[in-house]
Amino acid sequence: MVLGLLIVPLLGALVALLVRSNRHRPLVLVAVGVLHLGLTGALFAGWLAPPDSAWLWLDPPAKLILGLVSLLFVSCAVYAVGYLRFREARVNKVFVSCYAALLGALTLTMLARHLGLMWVGMEASALAAGPLIYFNHNPRSIEATWKYLLIGSVGVAIALLGTFFLAYAAIHAGSAPSLRFDDLVTSAPHLSKPWLRAGFALILVGYGTKMGLAPMHTWKPDAYGEAPGVAGAIFAGGVTSVAFLAILRVLRVCYAAGEGAHATRLLVGLGLFSMAMAGALMVGQRDFKRMLAYSSVEHMGILALGVGIGKLGTFGAMLHLVANGLTKGVLFLSAANLHRGYDSRLTDKVRGALRGMPLSGGLFLAGFLAITGAPPFAPFLSELTIARAAFAEGHAVAGGFFLAFLMVVFVGMGATVLKVTLGDGPAPSTTWNDRAYTSFPIVALLAIVLFLGVVIPAPLGALLGDIVAYVEATP
Repeated sequence: MVLGLLIVPLLGALVALLVRSNRHRPLVLVAVGVLHLGLTGALFAGWLAPPDSAWLWLDPPAKLILGLVSLLFVSCAVYAVGYLRFREARVNKVFVSCYAALLGALTLTMLARHLGLMWVGMEASALAAGPLIYFNHNPRSIEATWKYLLIGSVGVAIALLGTFFLAYAAIHAGSAPSLRFDDLVTSAPHLSKPWLRAGFALILVGYGTKMGLAPMHTWKPDAYGEAPGVAGAIFAGGVTSVAFLAILRVLRVCYAAGEGAHATRLLVGLGLFSMAMAGALMVGQRDFKRMLAYSSVEHMGILALGVGIGKLGTFGAMLHLVANGLTKGVLFLSAANLHRGYDSRLTDKVRGALRGMPLSGGLFLAGFLAITGAPPFAPFLSELTIARAAFAEGHAVAGGFFLAFLMVVFVGMGATVLKVTLGDGPAPSTTWNDRAYTSFPIVALLAIVLFLGVVIPAPLGALLGDIVAYVEATP
């Protein structure tokens, strides 16, 4: 069953290359998504402890993120059918194949129990994601693709160097080197502290680049702006979440080694800096897709801040990871509808969307309210939990900055979103309209975000508790 989670998307990528019909090829993504989600549910239902020798299995945070990525992929796959049919003049063979392959690479990263194998999965995800950005085949998309690949390659190279540092931390301490996570945690008290600290810092920078933490975020505005919205949704909700998982796993080693305080200080500082940078860049933004990129930078900062605060903060951060991932799906997919309908991403041309495209405009406005922490949506609950943790666990200054930056982002993002959705504006300039394929997935994602803001199901609450215990466990 575990291997099936890898085989299904990779087989789907191969099938997509063989299907000749440009119109029917996107249906492969739906089949891949449904099978992957079914296997994920079956794996959860028949959960067993992993064999000690297994190289592929799920730890608690990977279990949460696998469910998120699989659910988000299904929603995006259904959306892609309608989106790519509207753009039938563009051959989608490479896009569909790479989209399925991206799911396989992300699944490998989540299942990996070895630091080196996890790195391979992250590198593979970067290679699969590049062609998705280039889908429009124009000068801006090729520039965004190269920027993503170059900056991402530097990031994964730094992460690889950090991986070597962790291995040398064991050698320097006289232990047998091993990059299996369980072995690293077991031997953590004996690891060389300077090498461990340096290794964590490098891994934080390396995988933080994949997350889009500031100041390593510079690829995001171009990549998110030029990629189709269906690609932006899986980047913002899937790729970034999996990169965060890599950091969490190494943070666990730091806690086991007694170096948790050092690691969390770095996370808090980088998290607050990301929120501040995102807020500053969001003010006066005219391109609503680039605005979503800066929103992603902000929320990656919130995740880093949450796990840096402590146990309650980690609980809130993991809840926020789910809330942010699903809400980003709402925002990117509804933004894609508006972009196609008005043939523009600029607020100068996209105005009065609630009248011109009522469903997409309304979903975009609701997504904005959700992502900025308005009740009763799930991000409100997760951000409230992180704020409570900050003040309860001795991080009052960080908590104050956290609330202040949330307000700046709300004002900056709100100015752009309200220009797009409210008032009078031109009618949509293309034949695009709100269809079932391109509307139902967004409505479904928004309904889940609303539900999680009211009720946290018992299995989800238990899993979040397991993640907190996992991250701060000692051997």
